[in-house]
Amino acid sequence: MTKIIVSAKCMCVFSDKTIKLWKVSERDKQPEGYNLKDEEGRVKDISKITSLQVPVLRPMDLLVEASPRRVFSNAHAYHINSISINSDCETYLSADDLRINLWNLSITDRSFNIVDLKPDNMEDLTEVITVAEFHPHHCHLLAFSSSTGTTRLCDMRSRALCDQHAKLFEEAVDPASRSFFSELISSVSDVKFSHSGRYLLTRDYLSAKVWDLNMEKKPVETYQVHDYLRSKLCTLYESDCIFDKFECAWNGTDSVIMTGAYNNFFRMFDRASRRDVTLEASREVCKRRAVLRPRRVCIGRKRRESDICVDSLDFRKKVLHTAWHPTDNIIAIAARNNLYIFQDRHSPSGHHGVHRIEQETAPQLEDTPPQ
Repeated sequence: MTKIIVSAKCMCVFSDKTIKLWKVSERDKQPEGYNLKDEEGRVKDISKITSLQVPVLRPMDLLVEASPRRVFSNAHAYHINSISINSDCETYLSADDLRINLWNLSITDRSFNIVDLKPDNMEDLTEVITVAEFHPHHCHLLAFSSSTGTTRLCDMRSRALCDQHAKLFEEAVDPASRSFFSELISSVSDVKFSHSGRYLLTRDYLSAKVWDLNMEKKPVETYQVHDYLRSKLCTLYESDCIFDKFECAWNGTDSVIMTGAYNNFFRMFDRASRRDVTLEASREVCKRRAVLRPRRVCIGRKRRESDICVDSLDFRKKVLHTAWHPTDNIIAIAARNNLYIFQDRHSPSGHHGVHRIEQETAPQLEDTPPQ
């Protein structure tokens, strides 16, 4: 799996156990009239050059280029699950199942271990790290979540090894509702700080929760993403779908949250009005300016033609990766091997709510067979 975190005009990309820093640039002009090279880039015979000319820049179609700058490796024994750029723009963290390392963007051969959950005896292992992220404003704060459903806030000013958290965000499970699947569905698959830095958004298997950093005992908001799947947990466990890791995202004003679901559905929740909408990313809406229509999953008999029965959901189609533009009302949805870009053109400037959303560009067609 590869994930990209963008910062300014550079991006860090990780795959398995290696991290690479790339520089991203744009070009809309190209030089012509080199003295030592021909138009195809081949070196000319110097003995045949009789005059000198000044190269000129000619307009061209916009070209986005990515060139590798640094490779960071040999620091993780397990597969990397997340990276996060620090607000100081000089350091970043990388996390695997048991450790979190702190890197300097200019140093490739050395990192510092700041979180270590590996026990002396691996048989005593009770949890693994699922995701980690830096605070958007305070470079000394970071949060990481685990498979037990807890999210820890750590302060790097307190000690070099953050083996003691500053705050622990955990919602107690009702003993009456505890089952074989309780720990599996409570595992946190993603955590995102709000742009303001005051809230934490966490996603577990069935729900998304908003936490106030000043209140640890329970979330201030809980949104059921697909609670209708509770009756399907046995089937989802047998097919390994219960281990799927869904991401979540804030809009630019922290007023709406978004996360993915099955059947290529993704959901949006307006925090102020408590309105929510279910939309579908599919090839049927890949035409430019196509308007997405709300969908609804029903248990039992369908009430409307646009409804879909929970028994008809395709669990092979899933939206695991979602992203929201930091300032504009533009979202990116990854569904299987397709990338969809949508834009809300009906929202007033500066306001991000749950509105009609249009297809902005056609999706990238899949270049490999779906898994």
